[in-house]
Amino acid sequence: MCGFVGFLDPGKFSLDKAYAVLGAMAEVLRHRGPDDSGLWLDAEAGIALGHRRLSVIDVTDAGHQPMMSDDGRFVLVFNGEIYNHLELRRAFGESAWRGHSDTETLLAGICRWGLEKALRKSTGMFALALWDRDTRTLSLARDRMGEKPLYYGWQGNTFLFGSELKGLRRHPHFLGEIDRHALGLYARRGYIPAPHSIHAGISKLTPGSILEISSGASPGSVRPVHEYWSLAEVVNGVASHRFGGGPEEAVDTLEMALRGAIKRQRIADVPLGVFLSGGTDSSVVAALMQSISSVPVRTFTIGFEEKGYDEAAFARAVAKHLMTDHTELYVSAKEALEVIPELPRIYDEPFADMSQIPTLFVSRLARRHVTVALTGDGGDELFCGYDRYPQTEKNWSQLSLFPQRLRDAMQALLPHGPLAEGIASRNPDVFYCFMNSQWKGYPGLVIGGEEKESTGSPPCVLSDAKERMMYLDGTDYLPDDILVKVDRAAMSASLETRVPLLDHNVVEMAWRLPISVKFRNGITKWPLKRILYKYVPEHLVHRPKMGFGVPIHHWLRGPLRDWAEDLLSENRLRREGYFDPSFVRKEWETHIDGNKDRHYGLWTILMFQSWMKYEQ
Repeated sequence: MCGFVGFLDPGKFSLDKAYAVLGAMAEVLRHRGPDDSGLWLDAEAGIALGHRRLSVIDVTDAGHQPMMSDDGRFVLVFNGEIYNHLELRRAFGESAWRGHSDTETLLAGICRWGLEKALRKSTGMFALALWDRDTRTLSLARDRMGEKPLYYGWQGNTFLFGSELKGLRRHPHFLGEIDRHALGLYARRGYIPAPHSIHAGISKLTPGSILEISSGASPGSVRPVHEYWSLAEVVNGVASHRFGGGPEEAVDTLEMALRGAIKRQRIADVPLGVFLSGGTDSSVVAALMQSISSVPVRTFTIGFEEKGYDEAAFARAVAKHLMTDHTELYVSAKEALEVIPELPRIYDEPFADMSQIPTLFVSRLARRHVTVALTGDGGDELFCGYDRYPQTEKNWSQLSLFPQRLRDAMQALLPHGPLAEGIASRNPDVFYCFMNSQWKGYPGLVIGGEEKESTGSPPCVLSDAKERMMYLDGTDYLPDDILVKVDRAAMSASLETRVPLLDHNVVEMAWRLPISVKFRNGITKWPLKRILYKYVPEHLVHRPKMGFGVPIHHWLRGPLRDWAEDLLSENRLRREGYFDPSFVRKEWETHIDGNKDRHYGLWTILMFQSWMKYEQ
C-alpha cells in the first residue's frame, strides 16, 4: 500500500523547481508510505511522478517506485495490491525477474497485453499512474470497486493527480476553489460522490475506469473516461441468468468464492490481521481466515464506555470461540473527543460518516501489531444487510399507491420540508436517496448550490426494490463513503486494509444470487450467516444490527457544545457564506434544547466547518 502524486505540464518545466515541488507533494503523503520514497521526472515531456511506499510485498529495493519496465517504455506509480500476481507470473514462463513485487508483475503484464487487458486479468485493489515514454501518454486507472482513491484535474496550465488532495495542494498552481454543487451533494449525503470533489476542477476517477491524457493536451482537456469493468454491466448481465442451484448450494458456492478471495489476500511479507466487530461480515472473514491458517489469526476490536455503543464483548466471544489471537482496546469519551480536530487533516475533504472515529481507533490499534488488516466491508451492500432496504421498500409501496399527479398537488399545498419532498419523489430510486438524505426538505441550505433529482448511478434493469437500493449503494455509498472512511483512517496510521468481500469474483458471484436467497424468510444476509454458523454458534452472533458509531448526539449537547457553537455561530456562517445561517441556527437550537435529534445534519455541517477552519 502506498501513495503517489504527479503532474503533467505541457509547457515543460525547470527540472530543479519541479523536483522541489514534486518532493513536497510526495512528502505530505508519508503516512501512506513511510518505508521508501521515489521521484521520476522528464522535463522535456513535462511529466513528474512521485511515490511513497508502504512495503508489503517484496520489502527489498526491487519493489522501489516509480518503477520502469524492462524495455524502458513505461514508468509506473502504483498504490494497492495485485493478489493474483504470482498466478500472472506463471503466464510469462521462464522470465528473469528483478524481485517478487506485484508492481513488477503488473508492469510486465502491461508490456505484454496493454494496460486495459492487464487490469482485466488482475485481481486486486489499486490506483495507478502509468507514463508511456513512446507515445508520451499518461494513463490513470482505479480498481473495480473503488477501494483505492485517485484525484485528478487541471489547475491552470498544469494537470495534477494523486492519491489524496493534500498532495495536490502542495503544487503552486493548485487553486482550491470550493465547488458549491459538490457542497450541495455533500450536505445531502455526508460525503462527496465521484466524480466530484470539494474543489472545482478536481475530480475523483470513478471505479473500474481508465483516463488517458497526452503530453500535448491543451489545458482543460482530457479524453473521456472509459471503463474496463462496470458494476452496472455485472448487475444488468446477471439479471437474466441467476444462480440456478438451491439455497444451500448457493451457500457452498459463495463460501468457496470467499475462501479463495481470503487465500489470495493473505499474500504479504509483513504481519497481517483482521478487524473483528463481532458482527456477521467481519466474523465471516475472521472465521474463514482462521480456518485456513496454521497459527492463530490476529484480530482487533475496540469498545466504547457508552452503553449501546460497545461491540467489544461480541467480538471477544467470537474470537474466543475461533481461538484467534485477540486484542481489544476500550476508548473513553475523552479520547474519542480528542481525535475530532484531526479528522479534517485525515479525510482531506469534508466527510461526515461518524463511524470514522472508531475506524480510526481500530486502525491505530491494529498498526501496533500488524501492517495489513482484512475487513468485512461490503457485506451489507452485497447481501441486503441494511434494515433501511426493506423499510424503504415498504414506505415506497405505500406512497406509490397515490398517483404522481395527486402527490404533486399535495406537495404544492405543503410548506417546504421533508414531508413535501418525500411525497413528490418520482421513482423508488429518488425516494431512496431522499430517505438517506442528511438534510431533508430544505434545498436552499447551501447558498448558491444546485440540487438535481438524480442518483448519479448508471441505469440498471433490476426490478426488485431492495436490489435496486443495493445497486445504488454499491455504485455510490460504498466507494464514496465506506471505502473512503476505511482507506483514510487506516492509511493515516500507515496500515493497509484489504476487503475480501469486494474481490470482484465474490461481487460477481453475489450478484448472481437472487434476492430470495439474500433476504430469506425475513433474515438479512442469509447466505453469509449460513456460512458463519458453520464456524461460530448462532447465539454468539445472532443479535440486532449495530452501527459502528459513537454518541455524537449526546456529545453535541455536552462536551462538544462549545466547539460546535463556535463553528455554527451566526457571524461565522454569514461571513463564510456557504450555508443559510438562520436555518442552521434554528436546527442547532432545536437540538440543544433536546426537543428533537438533529445530530446527523449538524455533524455534516460541522465537519465542513471544521475542514474550512483547518484549510485556513
